[in-house]
Order: sequence, then C-alpha cells, then structure tokens
Amino acid sequence: MTRQVTATGTTKAAAERALRAKLAERKAPTEQSITAETTIAKLGAIWIKFLRDEGRLENTTINEYQRVLDKVVHPGLGGLRLREATTSRLDLFLIRLRSVSASRQRKTKVVLGAMLSLAVRHDALVTNPVQQTSRLHREKAEPRSLSASDLEAVRTALSSWADQSRPGPKANSDMADIIDLMLATGARIGEILALRWIDVDLDGDRPKVTISGTVKTEPGKGTYRKPSPKSDSSLRTVIIPNFAAAVLVRRLSVAADAAPEAPVFATRNGTWHQVTNVERRWRQIRKDTGLEWVTPHTFRKTVATLVAERVGAETAAKQLGHSSPVITRQFYISKPEIAADVAHVLDELAQPAEDDPPAINGE
Repeated sequence: MTRQVTATGTTKAAAERALRAKLAERKAPTEQSITAETTIAKLGAIWIKFLRDEGRLENTTINEYQRVLDKVVHPGLGGLRLREATTSRLDLFLIRLRSVSASRQRKTKVVLGAMLSLAVRHDALVTNPVQQTSRLHREKAEPRSLSASDLEAVRTALSSWADQSRPGPKANSDMADIIDLMLATGARIGEILALRWIDVDLDGDRPKVTISGTVKTEPGKGTYRKPSPKSDSSLRTVIIPNFAAAVLVRRLSVAADAAPEAPVFATRNGTWHQVTNVERRWRQIRKDTGLEWVTPHTFRKTVATLVAERVGAETAAKQLGHSSPVITRQFYISKPEIAADVAHVLDELAQPAEDDPPAINGE
C-alpha cells in the first residue's frame, strides 16, 4: 500500500530536507510482532520460542541460551528498545563482561548476535549492530594430555577414594571403569554413559563398542539416553584394547540387568547416570591430589595425542568422532616438549671431512 508522507519547513528547501529525513526514518511495514520499539527482553522470548519451534538445536543448547538471557542479557539490556541497541552501547556492554568472565562474554555475544539477526530478518533493524562490535580476545590454551606418571596418579586417586570410609553405600568400581573406557575409546563422557550392552561386542575377533548415543539431562524431562551422539561423524564403532575388554567382561558377569537395551553403567536404581553427577564425583576424587587440572575431557585429549603420535592426526580424528582433523590438531593434540628426532637426517647437511675424497660427477 502506498502512503503519502508530508513535511513542513520555514522554506521550500527546509521542507524538502525534513521530508527526506522522514522518508529515511520510515521502515518497511511488517506483519511480525518484532518492531524497532520491541524491547530486548521481548525479542529474547520470541527468539527462544522460535528456536524451540524450529527443532534444529538440542534442548540443552536452547536451555543454555535461556540461562544467558536470564542471568546476563535481561538484567543489563532487557529494557532497551531495538532502536536504542546501537553498536557502541552493545560494544561497551560486552567489554565490561570481559572482567567477569571471558566465557560469559563469548556466550553473550553469540546470544545477542543470533537474537538481533532475527530482528533483521523481521525488518525491525536494517543491520545487526553486534556484527560491528569489538572482536573478542580469546587466549589460546595449549591442549594438555596425561603423561604415564599422571595416569598413575589418576589411578592412585581413584583407589584412595574408593577405599575411603564414608556414610552410605560403599563406592563401586563405576568411576574407575568409566575412566578406563574413556581412555580406551576417546569417547565423550556422555557417550560412555550412554553405552548399552547391545553396543558392546565381546565375541568377535576384536572386541569393539559402537558409540551411538549420549546421555542428556533436561528440566522437566529428567535424565535420558538420546539415540544419537553429538554429530553424524560421532556415530562410530571402535576397536577397544584388552584392558577395556576385561572391564566389560567383568561388568557383564555381575550386571543386575544385562538385557540388550540396559545401560552398561547403570545407577543403583537401574537408570542412566547423569553427566554432572559423574563430573562432580571426579572433582571430589581429584581434590588435593595435584590433579585439579584434569577434567573428563583431558582423557579424550590423552587418547588424541597418543594416537596422533603413533599413527596420525587423521586416525585420531576418526577415533574421537571428529569430521575433520583440524579441530583435533587445534584443541586435542598436545605438542611434544621436544621436536621429532631427525638428527640422523640432518647429518646429511654436515660439511664433508677433509680426508673424504671429493665427489666426481660423470661416467
């Protein structure tokens, strides 16, 4: 629909300038509920609903976005209208978050950028102001894996923790077995906890396990097994070493429920272990042991580093379920303290000894 726009001024030229300014301020009409007057808080609610309706992202990811909105975005920017969300204002807000947490700053920028992209698609904004904010500085941390002595310390800590007297039922071998399976496969902790007996093959020439799911915990839904891992490339079958096969044989022999769909690592009630509970238990085990830097992901990096050193980064990426070795090299493989020993190759560059006969070319 075409609408007439008028403006006035003290002179004809002034009226023309005023008319041009009015036309520049006009936005294309939209049937959506997002306009330049929409607040950041309302946009956040619309965006979260859009993500849930779309169904492309995991609920756990959307829940994390909601947490960032509730804890960071809404308290600091919730009342701001979209027309007031300038690049300079958002840039200052993000810069101040750096003093709180680099991780919080990074997550907040991701959330704001995605929200305001929705506003652009709904014609409430012409451009996304987050795109022009300062580039975030991220300190690169070199991947750190476990040495042979570190692994010995890990197993000592596990044994000491299991032998401690504490109220309640006696500790079982779950934690030690979970860590052994992580070291045997390079799988994520959620993938190990999602193993079922149907995923384990101990009867073939080479024992193997199939990584085909992961464990999730959501508010209102509880803990459940998601029948697919993190990505398509994460779906894989890996040959396991003898020590891991021995762990699974022992667990199978004493399993209260060895049905094909039953968890390999079941709680005392026969349900799936929560990832957060296992992580919390590991923090208790490593306390005051000098292993505070070791997380469940460290076991995954240890596998990547060892396989890359002995076989290659391509094989390490496949073992971990990465689609490309680029991520494996950048974030999982530790750099050796000493470069590869090629001294025997470099000896060829040495100056010939004086008593060596000169080389003669020709027939």
